Amino acid sequence: MKSEQFDINNTQVQMILVVKLQQLQREVLPTLTYGCLEEYVSEKLWKDKLPSSLHDAADQILRVTADDIVHYMSRKALFEGRRGKLSDFADVIGGK
Repeated sequence: MKSEQFDINNTQVQMILVVKLQQLQREVLPTLTYGCLEEYVSEKLWKDKLPSSLHDAADQILRVTADDIVHYMSRKALFEGRRGKLSDFADVIGGK
């Protein structure tokens, strides 16, 4: 018997992500997208280990805070900015 995998492709996990997304959008981050939340969960929260049960998945997702998301996205932006070329930012700093 194959055990169920509780990752971001699991329909039940996706429903929990939608609930958490709506909460975060309503309370703190109105522009947060499903993709950003999904990326945080898969790339940061579950980077090393997937939850072993739906209960664990739900608990971990529902404990995510706006600060967690903002911190992750800020670090990601800094890392990606460090790898870029100055010409990649011409539209931001004024250039041709």
